[in-house]
Formats: sequence, C-alpha cells, structure tokens
Amino acid sequence: MNRAHIGAADGEQTLSASKQMPWYRQAAAVFPRHAFLKAIGTTLFIGVFFGAYFYLLKDPAYPTTVMPVIWLDQLIPFQPGTLSVYISLWVYVSIPPAFLATRRELYGYGMAMAATCLAGLIVFYFWPTAVPAANIDWARYPDVDFLKSMDAAGNACPSLHVTTAVFSGIWLHHLLRRFGAPLWVLSINWIWCIGIVYSTMATRQHVAVDVLAGLALGVLAAYLSLRQRADAGVIGKVSRPSI
Repeated sequence: MNRAHIGAADGEQTLSASKQMPWYRQAAAVFPRHAFLKAIGTTLFIGVFFGAYFYLLKDPAYPTTVMPVIWLDQLIPFQPGTLSVYISLWVYVSIPPAFLATRRELYGYGMAMAATCLAGLIVFYFWPTAVPAANIDWARYPDVDFLKSMDAAGNACPSLHVTTAVFSGIWLHHLLRRFGAPLWVLSINWIWCIGIVYSTMATRQHVAVDVLAGLALGVLAAYLSLRQRADAGVIGKVSRPSI
C-alpha cells in the first residue's frame, strides 16, 4: 500500500473511530495533529503571499484601471468600525487547515489555496486595477488610514480578501459538517465569513465589482478543490462535496 492510500485510510479510520464522539471533541482531537506543520505552513504561506501581493501593488506592469462604482456601492455606507472584522480574515483563514487530520489533506488544501491566490495574482499582473478615490477625510479615522497606507487602492479585482474568506468559509462548513457540528456553529461560520466580505466594502477597500469577482473565484476554487479531494477518497466517503 502506497503512502497516498495509507493517508486516505488513516483519514477514514479517524472519521470512523470518532463518529461516536461529540463534534467538539472530534475537532479538539484533530486540532493538535501536525500542529507544527500547520503553524509553519500557514505562516510561510501568508508571508509569501504578501510578498507577491505588495510587489505587484507597487510595481504594476501595465496601466491601472479604476474600477466602476455601481448601485450596490451606494447602499453600503462607510463604516470604520468594521475594520476589526476586515483584519480578522487572517485568523479566519487559519481555521480550516487547523481542522485537517492528515498530511495529505493539509498538502491538498495548501495547494488548492495557493492555486486560488495565484490565479488572482496573475489577474493583477496582466490587469492592474484600483479602487476609486473616496471622498473621505482619512485623518479622522487613523486606524483605517493606517490600513490605507499599508494596502494602497491597487490589486482591486478580484478581491482576494473576499476570495480567501469564501474559500475558507466553504471548506470550514464542510469540515464542521464532517464533525457533525450543530446548525448554530455552521451559522457562526457563515456570519463571520459574510462579515468579512461586507467589511471590504464598508472600509472602502473594495467596490462591489471587486467583491462579486472575488466571490465567483472563491466559490469556484473551493468547489473544485473539494470535488477533487472527494473523488480521490480523501474527505470521508461522500462522492461529491456539499457546499
């Protein structure tokens, strides 16, 4: 039996053995597995991503297109209080890999997330975009102003903030369902995810077109990655992912 089959078998044995445990005990049992790999892998991934992101942000290869404002943008007011929700993405994206049981699952998840981000970065390279200037005195909102100074208005469409939040939300929903988590836990996941998506517009980091493109990329990437894992027999015994 090769390593791939062993990894899949271990994952199925873990699921089978834990079916009689409450969902939170299943989650707690999986959380410390490969903790060093999870911590180092997540940290390195975020570091490499930011390196590539800021390089493209400060040195675009082509002229920048300013994204249009549509009717949906007019419905969402500027809300500086949502900044904390916006920043919470970096905690949120760390949760799904923490609940993966085997190295094979971790490697597969990492490759899927990397491919998703790479797709967005390729778009940024060939089609640089920016958010239109907002008629706001940023000096009145120092926390948001600091964010603006660190993350300029470029690399707008698709919003990778939205893409990674939605990708993580779908995966986390799937993993929580695998544990047998109750509806209120699943609801908290989606409330958090939706809050992050909303905050991208409420902080004026993105416009609606960026968000819609990010949603499309995140949903597509998550669905394809989950379907691939299910077809390979890695995620439980379900033949197709449920999202």
